[in-house]
Amino acid sequence: MSKIVVALGGNALGSNPKEQLEILSNVAKILVDLIKDGNKIVLTHGNGPQVGQISLAMEYASNGDVKTPEMPFAECGSMSQGYIGYQLQQSIQDELERQKIVKNCATLITQVLVDPKDKAFKSPTKPIGNFYTKEEALSIEKEKGYVLVEDSGRGYRRVVPSPEPIDIIEKNVIKELVDNDNIVIAVGGGGIPVVKTDKIELLLGVDAVIDKDKSSALLAKLIDADKLLILTSIDKVYINFNTESQKGLDEVDINDLKYFIKSKQFAKGSMLPKIEACMSFVEDDDKKLAIISSLENARDALLGKSGTIIKRRK
Repeated sequence: MSKIVVALGGNALGSNPKEQLEILSNVAKILVDLIKDGNKIVLTHGNGPQVGQISLAMEYASNGDVKTPEMPFAECGSMSQGYIGYQLQQSIQDELERQKIVKNCATLITQVLVDPKDKAFKSPTKPIGNFYTKEEALSIEKEKGYVLVEDSGRGYRRVVPSPEPIDIIEKNVIKELVDNDNIVIAVGGGGIPVVKTDKIELLLGVDAVIDKDKSSALLAKLIDADKLLILTSIDKVYINFNTESQKGLDEVDINDLKYFIKSKQFAKGSMLPKIEACMSFVEDDDKKLAIISSLENARDALLGKSGTIIKRRK
């Protein structure tokens, strides 16, 4: 039996609630197979498309005739956690019922602590929300204090910081739930970014996006998980990707990965954050394993038959 943090990508969840629910029916079958093998599971997930839809809807409504209240981005993130978590846990509960397995599943709205002095706050890079003309962008920047940048010739978009996660606020309750053999869905979208205020250390949500794989790796460390399984769209990690000399990595040491990173083998916007998350999880313990694989091959990956195993050499 292993305690496993399974990280599911937000782009794998469909483009609308109906499509997402249909996709999750298959996701649930794969996850329940892992549970039947005796594993304890904490499931994390991305939320990029979903939180973008929520933020756009709220922005549109606040600018329309009805003039609904503006919704801060942190609150939009919490909405996406609840919406995706609801459909995930429902799909898993339905599959457990079909297979006559008695087990509880719950979604936990999760806050992730970041440093207000993180350098990312000085150079926001993550685009969110609507496209605007240059004139509209200048007006919004002046009125709301947002940072807007030109995005691939399509117009101007708001950008927010992507700080490093330093703590999971709900780590203790997540650990208690999974140690008592419950299925837990947590750290959705990398978690809701929060900072501690200076004087009495109250929590305050901030406009930012945390990389969900980095938050998943941190959570795996904090709850003493045995394995971190990052599920993506390809079956394993490759070097010289999409070239004639492409080579898949079945098992790799973090020192070799450091060399590959220096050689710029992994794209910044896709595989690199996953690699870095895996390295951070295994770097202090040679008994820990991190695995990158496709959703379809998740069970085989845990059995060592697929995917890329990342570990620290003894």
